[in-house]
Amino acid sequence: MNEDFFILMGVLLAAVLLATPIATLVLTLRQRRLSARVAKLEAAFEAALAGPGPAPAEAPRAEPLPQPERPPADMIEAVGPWVRAGRPAVPPLPEAPDPRETARSQPGLPGPASGDLPPPDRARAEGPGRIAALSLWLRSNWAFTLSAVSLALAGIFFVQYGIEQGLLPPALRVAAAIGFGGALVAAGEWIRRRGGDGEEAPALLLPSTFSAAGLVSIYGGIVAGRLLYGLYGPELTLVGLVATTLGAVLLGWRHGPFLAAMGLVGAGAAPFLVAGGQGATAALYPYYLLVAFLGLAVDAFRLWRWVSVLALAIGTGGAFLMYLGGAGQGGWALTLGALVLLAVVVPGRAPVPEHAAPAPSERLTAAVLLARGADAGPRLSVPVQLALGMVAAASFALWYTVEGFWSFGTLAVLAVGLVVLSLRAPGIGDLALLPAAAFLLRLWTDLWMASQFTGLALGSRPPETSPPATVTALLALAAVMSVAFAGRAFGSVRRPLALGAVLTAPVAAALLEFRWAPGLVLGSLPWALHVMAVAALMTWFAVRWSRLEDRRPMAWAILSALASVSLALFLLLDAAALTLALAVLVVAAAWLDRRLRLVEMGWFLQAGVAAISYRLVVDPGLVWARFAPALPMLAAFAGAIAAVVGARRLLPPERRLERAVAESAAAAWAALLVNVLLTRRFPLIDPVESVNTHWFLTLQALPWLVVAGAQLWRIGAGGRIDLLRRVVAAGAFALALMPLGLAVTTANPLGAGLRGEILGLPLLDTLFLAYALPGALFLLGARHLPGLGRLRVALAALGGAFLLLWAVLEIRRLWHGPRIDAPGVLQGELYSYTVALLAGGAVLLWQAVRLRSELLRRLAMAVLALTVAKVFLWDAAGLSGLVRVLSFFCLGLVLAGMAWLNTMVRRAMAGDQGRS
Repeated sequence: MNEDFFILMGVLLAAVLLATPIATLVLTLRQRRLSARVAKLEAAFEAALAGPGPAPAEAPRAEPLPQPERPPADMIEAVGPWVRAGRPAVPPLPEAPDPRETARSQPGLPGPASGDLPPPDRARAEGPGRIAALSLWLRSNWAFTLSAVSLALAGIFFVQYGIEQGLLPPALRVAAAIGFGGALVAAGEWIRRRGGDGEEAPALLLPSTFSAAGLVSIYGGIVAGRLLYGLYGPELTLVGLVATTLGAVLLGWRHGPFLAAMGLVGAGAAPFLVAGGQGATAALYPYYLLVAFLGLAVDAFRLWRWVSVLALAIGTGGAFLMYLGGAGQGGWALTLGALVLLAVVVPGRAPVPEHAAPAPSERLTAAVLLARGADAGPRLSVPVQLALGMVAAASFALWYTVEGFWSFGTLAVLAVGLVVLSLRAPGIGDLALLPAAAFLLRLWTDLWMASQFTGLALGSRPPETSPPATVTALLALAAVMSVAFAGRAFGSVRRPLALGAVLTAPVAAALLEFRWAPGLVLGSLPWALHVMAVAALMTWFAVRWSRLEDRRPMAWAILSALASVSLALFLLLDAAALTLALAVLVVAAAWLDRRLRLVEMGWFLQAGVAAISYRLVVDPGLVWARFAPALPMLAAFAGAIAAVVGARRLLPPERRLERAVAESAAAAWAALLVNVLLTRRFPLIDPVESVNTHWFLTLQALPWLVVAGAQLWRIGAGGRIDLLRRVVAAGAFALALMPLGLAVTTANPLGAGLRGEILGLPLLDTLFLAYALPGALFLLGARHLPGLGRLRVALAALGGAFLLLWAVLEIRRLWHGPRIDAPGVLQGELYSYTVALLAGGAVLLWQAVRLRSELLRRLAMAVLALTVAKVFLWDAAGLSGLVRVLSFFCLGLVLAGMAWLNTMVRRAMAGDQGRS
């Protein structure tokens, strides 16, 4: 007891020490006020004595200064308080300073603290330096901040001390904490009435310091009575917290931002200080909602702006700590939704939000235009910024921290709720897209829930057991969001919400298909019916929007319906039927583009061509086409080719890019069909080893050569179309060179062994297919294709090299048979090479004469020089007797004749140049 007595005496002594400076301050204020009054009286008395004549019976009344005209009431009501905050305020009339009037002005933290609102240029200049101004204020007023914290902790520690020592019953401990807080609030209000409140007032920030500490103590006492002692139920706790919050709103209105900030911080920390980290309970979720409401309500009238951000941060952070402490994810999810509701409703001071435009999507578009040199337009209003930040934070938290249907359901309800709240608020009309995007992202990232659903496949669950309705419920939620977006798609946010309407449900269906595999659980037909229901919904959107002047939403809805139909067909049909179905959709898109002139139909056509190309080449691809029955294979390829040809004829003339895509696709698919037919026609040596033969590799390259040639042949339209054709041609040519390089090197019959066996008749065999055909294509392309430039000579040289290789290999095949990998060269084979070289030189020289080409003449002479070198350096060593004599005799005659012909050609060409 002695120790308790000394502790009590110490507390009393501290109270005396605390009260002494306050009493001194109060006496000083009164002394100053009395001194001022005495000075005024003395001055008036001296003026009366010094004035001539008797004093006037009545002092003249000063004429009032002209008052500024008040704007009409309808203009004032047409805008909210946040909009008026950006306008210049009417300057107050000059008047003598008064402590009572000074008490109503609070410079405080950055931002307007009185009824006078800053001009727009000041409001815009405050944004970048707000943190720096706050730091400067804290450096200047740190003592008041620490004083408020110390006084608040005094009330909290008083409750803890009573618990530890058992000095008072629980009810008296709570009452003492609340009474201590009330005394601090009363002291602050008393000081404010006599000395003002603010940095320019005589009492400085003492009123806000005492009132903020008192509020924290009251919050702590109420929370302690519920969490620690159980003195009352949640109803009475809520009543006490609401009453304290309303009082805090009134005090914050009268005192300024310092009191509001300290009250918010203290109220947020009170449950942790009182309960010592043991009070994580779902009952505190409503408490933190009240704390957030406190800051938002005060700031809705005083327009300090940063107080609203602080209130939302404390409310969200405190609720999140409760969730981490085990208070339950259901309450956390509901709290996030309620915080979004507060952030949308309270700053506008109206139960029905009326946030003015622009919306965030409009501002984003304006930012893009600003980057291009256009006018950026108005900025987002402060209420819209608050709502945007809270919706984004809540959407992220619901996606990342909440699991299962609590996440999906809350996100869907949040999206629909925001749509309803924005019916008269165009500034927040597109915020509902954020929770919808989080919903779709959750569908892709919730691997645990997807695996649990897939584990209930048809073969894994007990017989006669109904499949779970998980996927049906998720798709229904997505469809509800799409319907809500479609209903709100009007005004300035029509296009963003229309885009959200046509994407949410179809994308959800696609994500479910590729991540959750619902066909394994529900069956292919039931799941396809789900997707067809989404397609029907998109068709209804298209019909509904067909009456609008803006045709873009209708086009998006049609695209979404076609994509959903494609997905349903993918689920039901086999390889050939699905390819044909996609081809029909491509034709339908071209027809719709011709009827409605919708550029989006061209996008779908290009996407459809890409999808069909993927199916023809990769999945099921060329392997399926090689071994599948002939009729389905022909139907798939011929149907796809006929579809793009028909689509090209249906497309409007102005769709030049789409028409070019259709032409290119038709040429490429026709080349693939020829490739497949050739592959199926040739007999196979070995189904495995045949893929490494010279002829099969060339077969793989020929379609790509045809595609490259077709793209280059169509060059001439200019712009992006020519660039697209060149890129496609370059890619196709690169794909063709890879198998051709293997056919020339590793698969060459000279060293390929059994895989190099030559099939077919001489001159019409696999050598012709592997080397002569691509060589001829290269030469034809070099002569006729436009847009080659400097590559024309290189392409011609490449074609000549392939034809030369074919001639050499064909001559060796004539002497050695199907297998030409035997060592050594026969004597007749050498003579044949010489004859072939002479014939080739003669042909080149004849072409030089016909075309008057100096290049061909020099090339012919080079071939003849090569022939002479071969004969003298190689053939002479293997020839003997009359054969050697006859060979050199014939060679001499041929060389003499060709030399004479070369001279005549050169003179004729020189004469032509002289006449020109």
